[in-house]
Amino acid sequence: MAIEFRLTLAGDIPLDQVAELAAPEATEKPALPGHTRLLSADLYEQCGYAVSITAGSHGYYDAEDDDGSRWEWEPDTYVTIGFRMRADDMGDKGIPNTLATVARVLNGRPEDAALVQDGNWLLLTRVGGIVRKHNVALWYDETFDGILPGE
Repeated sequence: MAIEFRLTLAGDIPLDQVAELAAPEATEKPALPGHTRLLSADLYEQCGYAVSITAGSHGYYDAEDDDGSRWEWEPDTYVTIGFRMRADDMGDKGIPNTLATVARVLNGRPEDAALVQDGNWLLLTRVGGIVRKHNVALWYDETFDGILPGE
């Protein structure tokens, strides 16, 4: 079983600028349908995940919020950083490195953002500079408290 996290930043942001923060070793790959560019890196060995960075327009995202309601977001333009890890890498490397990378990106970029796990659970939003954790029971380790901007 794999686990995936998706950090989405609203705005027309150059992928290379996001890659500098998320995965400097990412290289250009053939683009996915509906996207103009794809940068990716296999970081399983050092970080416990593979990462992909894409840009798009007319986005639609939804996930389950704290109270079971559906959260929805429709950024006009966006960049998404996808983290995929195998079950055997989740606890030791994958999740800690993913959350550290999310913090680095959020600290380095000012845009509104959302972090979603497995396409279903909303974990974090940043709107107007205010960071809010959601579904706190899904957060993995208290040591990550305070590393995100706005906390």
